[in-house]
Amino acid sequence: MSEAYDGGPVAALRRIAFLLERAREDTYKVKAFRGAAATILPMPAADVATAVEDGTLTKLPGIGASSAKVITDAVRGVVPERLAALEREHGGPLTSGGADLRAALRGDLHSHSDWSDGGSPIEEMAFTAMELGHDYLVLTDHSPRLTVAHGLSPERLTRQLGVVEAVNGHLGEGFTLLKGIEVDILDDGSLDQADELLARLDVRVASVHSKLKMDAKDMTKRMIGAVENPRTNVLGHCTGRMVMGNRGTRAESQFDAKAVFEACVEHDVAVEINSRPERRDPPTRLLEMARDLGCLFSIDSDAHAPGQLDFQVYGCERAEEAGIDADRIVNTWPKERLLAWANK
Repeated sequence: MSEAYDGGPVAALRRIAFLLERAREDTYKVKAFRGAAATILPMPAADVATAVEDGTLTKLPGIGASSAKVITDAVRGVVPERLAALEREHGGPLTSGGADLRAALRGDLHSHSDWSDGGSPIEEMAFTAMELGHDYLVLTDHSPRLTVAHGLSPERLTRQLGVVEAVNGHLGEGFTLLKGIEVDILDDGSLDQADELLARLDVRVASVHSKLKMDAKDMTKRMIGAVENPRTNVLGHCTGRMVMGNRGTRAESQFDAKAVFEACVEHDVAVEINSRPERRDPPTRLLEMARDLGCLFSIDSDAHAPGQLDFQVYGCERAEEAGIDADRIVNTWPKERLLAWANK
């Protein structure tokens, strides 16, 4: 006998997409379910039910055989088979530790939308962050030089700021989508965006994405230059390493970590604990060094899809293992304290 389901077809489709993203499945699979959800979301429930009974769901744009079966089961009050299978495989805890620290996090300072190299619209990222219990999410799409990631020109970033304000106008109280950027650290340590635009943002993550094999002395100078910039709030995935994943592995960039972390302490810049499983950046020895030197931290998902916002618990587990006090993690802070720190 099939298990009863009362969540509705849109909720079923969104949950399937979330679990696929959480499992880092191919984007095309995810888009099929999110696209189907977008199609039926504005439809009256009676019209969806009629399409189910008439067998005409697949005539609607963006609905294929798989998503039609999910919709049919959900409309008929039955748990869709695809959803049940994904819940069994990917719905449980991602880690054995980190739950207490994850519960203390108020938000996430590093996320991407389909304005750069993310896979979902801004509002979908915001809705999912709300569902995960966040008080805030910082939208940090890429800056212009990262053309492979469709980095935002000054004009596009300006337009995005207006979109963020519009999204916030519809979200009501209790959650805020914050304006941010993951800005490239250029070869000379400067930041890849106009200062007047950086000044309009709430939070700025600065990261190295190019010439990762630069000479250690030059890389150290480059990173310290970015940390010394008064606009920089968070030093993103500092070594640039990849330890697994479909993009293969990549060695750490070489730099004087002690000098860089001491600059972070001096200039009140947080070191990111990047929670993506393929990054685990910084490595444990550098995480412990930053801890001992007195750095602040930010535990971030670096999510490129809504389901990846759940990755934060990986970073929380690492921070707990390293014995990092929760008050040194800036995204445990209330929004007002975070913004005061980020915009001194």
